[in-house]
This record gives sequence, C-alpha cells and structure tokens, in this order.
Amino acid sequence: MNNIIEITDFNAPELDVYARLTEAQLLNKEFPEKGLFIAESPKVIERALNAGYEPVSCLMEKGRIDGENQHILERMKDVPIFCAKFDILTQLTGFKLTRGMLCAMKRKPLQSVSEICKDKSRIVILDKVMNPTNVGAIIRSAAALGMNAVLLTPGCSDPLYRRAARVSMGTVFQIDWTFLENDSLDEIKALGFKTVAMALKDNSLSIGDSRLAKEEKLAIVMGTEGDGLADKTIDNCDYTVKIPMFHGVDSLNVAAASAVAFYELSKKQSK
Repeated sequence: MNNIIEITDFNAPELDVYARLTEAQLLNKEFPEKGLFIAESPKVIERALNAGYEPVSCLMEKGRIDGENQHILERMKDVPIFCAKFDILTQLTGFKLTRGMLCAMKRKPLQSVSEICKDKSRIVILDKVMNPTNVGAIIRSAAALGMNAVLLTPGCSDPLYRRAARVSMGTVFQIDWTFLENDSLDEIKALGFKTVAMALKDNSLSIGDSRLAKEEKLAIVMGTEGDGLADKTIDNCDYTVKIPMFHGVDSLNVAAASAVAFYELSKKQSK
C-alpha cells in the first residue's frame, strides 16, 4: 500500500522540491551526496528506476492515482506519494508536459572518465553546450544511434536538469555519461581515442571519409550553440569533420548535427 498524501495548497512545503527549488539548489554542489533531480513523466521516471536511481517522493495528479501508472507506484511503496487536484498542479511551470507525474530522486556519484570510457569505441564530447534541450536531444540521439558514452565539459548544462532528462525521453539513464574536469582533450587522447572536431572549416574531411571508419576509437567533439568549437579545440583534434550542406544552408542546430554524425560514424563502425 502506497503512502498517499493529498496536498490542497500550492504553498505547502511538500511541494517546495517540485515548485520552488532551483536546479542549482537541487544539484547542491556544496553537499553533492544530498543532490536531487526531478524526473518528469512516467516513462522518464520508470527508466530512472530501472537504472537504480532512488526515489525520494512522487507528485501526481489526484485523478491519476488509480490509473495506468500503478506499476510504477508499486515500485515506490515506502515513498511518499503526494497528490493534488489538477488546478493546483497547473501552477507548476510546465506541468502539462509531465503526463501527470513527477518524481524527486537522489543523484548518484559520477563515474570517472576512465571508468566511463573503458571498453568504449565511440564516445561523444559536448563542449559548453548550455541549452538543456539540446543536451537532452543529443543524449537521446547518442543512445539511439550507436554511441557508447557522453562526456561533458564543465560549461555544459547538466543532463539531469528536468528539461534535459525529459527531452532525452529518459535515455540519460540508459547511456553512460559524466563530466570532464576541464576543457582539455588530453585525458581522452591518453585513453587511445582519436578526436573528431565537428566544424565547418574549409580543410575539413567529409563525414563519410573512409579514414574515420578505420579508427578503432573515436571521440566526436561538438561545440556550443551558435559559436561552435573554439579554434584552439579544433586545432587540438586529430580530425576536423563537416557535414556537407546544400541550398546555401550554412549549418545545422547542434542537436540535429549530432544525429547525422552519430548515425554516419556508428554505421561505418558496424561494417
């Protein structure tokens, strides 16, 4: 039997974690062992549970308590299940996107870069990708299109920010990822990866170049929205690669470009 608690006031302290704490407060850099994140929607919550993340509480629309998500609630019998009527919950920003269900969960300690990269052949490095929607979309493409792991520089948006996790459709819990300590690629190169800068440069290789397919271990480096990768980063990579463009289009959004790059490079690897 679940511990179901009805909330009748939007200002109830039980809703603070969902309604009033910022992403930075949830992350809790000072005490990372106490860090939390919010999983939105039944699919994302279920994938987080499958990955071993521990729920702290759940928030649901009252009318959905006895609905189709009973199998998820069955896995949270010792966790407070807060419920409220729809008009209260619609005061939560973006609630209509959650399919009536939110879950506060404990963060796990991040794995080291060497642990993440062990036995991997295709990894992604995101350099200062700050938009959580793009981070979530790139992680979803990475999981779907044959990448083995995602590494993020310190300037990137956190993959467990609620928008990033939601846009990833929970694949953030299905693919290995961690943060690099700095922007340097030296650690990645020391692990045997050839680095590939995705950039629109005249001296770039086409993404279909056969030399890329022959590399046993590739790290695909993608830059921030708008400016892309810094020249210093591009110069430090083993290859510079571009996606051919037509009809005068000069570039793709980083999330769209990632899908093309991951598909092409994983396809070559699989032959």
